[in-house]
Amino acid sequence: MTETPRELPLSGLTVVSVEQAVAAPFATRQLADLGARIIKVERPGGGDFARRYDTTVHGESSYFVWLNRSKESMTLDLKSDRGREILERLLAGADVFVQNLAPGATRRMGLGADVLAERFPALIPCSISGYGSSGPWADRKAYDLLVQCQTGLVSLTGTPREPARVGISIADIAAGMYAYSGILTALYTRAVTGVARAVEVSLFEALAEWMSQPSYYTRHGGTQPPRVGTQHATIAPYGAYTTADGKDVLFSIQNEREWTALCEQFLLRPDLVTDPRFATGSDRVAHRRELNEIVAERFGRSDSGEVMRLLDASGIANAGVNDVEDFLAHPVLSARNRWTDIGIPGGTTVPALLPPVDLAGSDARMGAVPAVGEHTETILSELGYDGPEIDRLRSDHVT
Repeated sequence: MTETPRELPLSGLTVVSVEQAVAAPFATRQLADLGARIIKVERPGGGDFARRYDTTVHGESSYFVWLNRSKESMTLDLKSDRGREILERLLAGADVFVQNLAPGATRRMGLGADVLAERFPALIPCSISGYGSSGPWADRKAYDLLVQCQTGLVSLTGTPREPARVGISIADIAAGMYAYSGILTALYTRAVTGVARAVEVSLFEALAEWMSQPSYYTRHGGTQPPRVGTQHATIAPYGAYTTADGKDVLFSIQNEREWTALCEQFLLRPDLVTDPRFATGSDRVAHRRELNEIVAERFGRSDSGEVMRLLDASGIANAGVNDVEDFLAHPVLSARNRWTDIGIPGGTTVPALLPPVDLAGSDARMGAVPAVGEHTETILSELGYDGPEIDRLRSDHVT
């Protein structure tokens, strides 16, 4: 079992998770960071299919390394009676049960939220699905990019010529974040009232929440925000422009004070402050093309360092447009000691980012990423299985 310092906020809590891919593992990894014991139930043999998304991290998947530190891996064939029996014995001693299996899978196994509430009244079940447990799409599979398409996010992302997916698994991440906060809320509710409430999150509804601003804009404005690349769809000037040394710098104007400073101190065009084409934020958006020509011409006369220095002096937020290599070397991450090493299968260590929330007096647990089934024998022993029984379960491919 992974050692958990007692001072961590969720020490003593046990989470059993029948999880795969991104959304559920992201939720449970954050609980693990806070000290919860996460028993990750995987398929015998290959385990979570996210283990095979790629092999870039010393033979391990970049997704899996990101999402599964500090967990214990147990393999179980949940299609077998004995596998389900072992799972139920695990649930009898657990605080939380998380699953993001295919639609209807837990119901078919007799592990729906209503059944669990009767059998394990103190257990908090958390279900993560594509489109919810009811409604016309309840039985439909959903993956991140499909949900990006269904919520309209892809139609907002990209250039005027071509839409694009968001470059990270944003629907999965949104669902994982809401599952995590929902579980914490349910744990608090149980502690205060003694009642364990089920948590349900769907990828579609999680990302739908994040689509609320463009939804309001579209419903009440009559047209959706346009795709404008690195420009902001509803604020101008707000975007990236190319400097004389070929590097892109992004800056943002948020209010009239900043607009005046930009005109007077950077563009050296005080006349633009009162130009009727640019008098208000809406005017600047309506005349984006003319404004972009003015800004682009000024950017083209200075290198990126000078542009950022002048914008800083004018009190205008700006940043160079980094690639991932630039991000990895970011001075904020190094100066604030945000990197620490974690173990991965095979004995290698790799740098990992600390969780973004710092809790005074408590350091996040940054345990190793488990190999498939690494903790199966230990967990079975804890459940009361002896050596010969464990051997039989293994030889019968139950574990």
